Amino acid sequence: MKDDYAADLDALAALAGTPHAVEDVYAKALDALLEIIPYELAAVFELEGETLSVRTAVGPLANDAVRCHRLELSRFPTIRKALEQRRPVAVTAHAHSGEEGDPYDGVLNLPPGHACMVVPLYAGDQSLGIITLDRRECVAYEPAMVTLAGIYARVVSLAMMLARQTELLQRYRHQLKDHNRLMRSELGADGSACERTESSQSPVMRELSARARQVAATDAPVLIQGETGTGKEVLAQAVHSWSERSDGPFVKVNCASLPANLVESELFGHVKGAYSGAVRDRPGRFLTANGGTLLLDEVGELPLDAQAKLLRVLQEGTFEPAGSDRSCRVDVRLIAATHVKLPEAVASGRFREDLYYRLAVFPLTLPPLRERSEDVVTIAVHHLDEIARRTGGGPWILSEASKRRLRAHSWPGNVRELVNALERATIVRPEGTLQERDWAIGRGPSDAAPEAGLSSFREHERKYFEAVLAQTNGKLHGKSGAAELVGLKPTTLQSKLKKHGIELRSFRAGASAGRRERMAF
Repeated sequence: MKDDYAADLDALAALAGTPHAVEDVYAKALDALLEIIPYELAAVFELEGETLSVRTAVGPLANDAVRCHRLELSRFPTIRKALEQRRPVAVTAHAHSGEEGDPYDGVLNLPPGHACMVVPLYAGDQSLGIITLDRRECVAYEPAMVTLAGIYARVVSLAMMLARQTELLQRYRHQLKDHNRLMRSELGADGSACERTESSQSPVMRELSARARQVAATDAPVLIQGETGTGKEVLAQAVHSWSERSDGPFVKVNCASLPANLVESELFGHVKGAYSGAVRDRPGRFLTANGGTLLLDEVGELPLDAQAKLLRVLQEGTFEPAGSDRSCRVDVRLIAATHVKLPEAVASGRFREDLYYRLAVFPLTLPPLRERSEDVVTIAVHHLDEIARRTGGGPWILSEASKRRLRAHSWPGNVRELVNALERATIVRPEGTLQERDWAIGRGPSDAAPEAGLSSFREHERKYFEAVLAQTNGKLHGKSGAAELVGLKPTTLQSKLKKHGIELRSFRAGASAGRRERMAF
């Protein structure tokens, strides 16, 4: 018989390890008890606050009324005592005939002094509920049966605890999922990111959008390249939203903002005691993004040792948190973004070549805003609507002069500079039509050093003045002079010529070298 008990306990312990099968655990535990402890009704009650509610009931006396039965602890001192002392109790006839009565009074017609047992369910310092065993026969349960019932109750307690933890984790998972959805909505990772990517009037952006949709249908790593402020994060969010992982988390980490000594912990997590200050386990960004997408922004700034660990995650899907020797396996779609020219970083030894080829499976290059001026007004209108929703101000519309002004600017800071200009303009004019005078658009750092093949406004202005002076043979004042042609006062034009380093004498043809007038600016 001992072997039978051991086999029953082994089977129950294995079943208890499967939290979703908790109802089966309760029923099988109570069925197994019947082989060694006679009863006509066995019930599992769960404790919520001060109320016990039947979760499972088996036996000839089990009925719908029993399965809906509830008990208030304040009315049953014997049950409270069993829970507090954590020992099974065979209830005596005296207890039944006292003030507290029988737990099933009004539900079942059981004779006074019938056999009854209360078995507490608990885990750690937490009381979970009770098991009750009842039979019509007026014979008290033997002490050996009471002890054995307590052993079975430990298995039921384990199943109940696992079920509660699973339910709590599921609730947290749904809360995190909703929170992530709201965050993605605020940041534009929902439909608005897709809309913003696809609404471009630029042919190069339309082609980029089509390629992004193609790769979104796969799990291939994506490398997004482009100047600072071009909208790499928005494109990454769109790829995530178009993918089959859209219901999963979208997690972003800016590699450039991480201190070198915390990169590994931030990406891969750490265990308690991994280093000074690690007072608890902490999951890294890879675990947080499990089942979804992880954006490594400014990936070109990662230290070389972190690059090696990142390469392993890409190759094997596993990593060890800092201070742990246990491997974690994750299912994450990786998107990397950078303004750094990674091939140059590879050549200089600042970036691993093998990691570069792993990341650049499907490269996407975002053009700067100056190369898609047809999108400037569309982007501006979108962000004006966004500012209105966020601040409660507005609404705003753009005058035709404002539209021309926005299209004419070179936007060295790209979309980020445009958004900042919109923020300033909406502060100056809380609502209504934004006029040309509302824009405070100045030169950015990149205007002084434009990229190859591109000219700044300053260079265009200098060439314009040179062309006008060539036409007037260096004549500045009077009718048909340069000042009249460009529509400026002579003194203002002189100041601009001095700023550009243009000398009038170099344009005065036909006069001898000795008679050329030297202009002093």
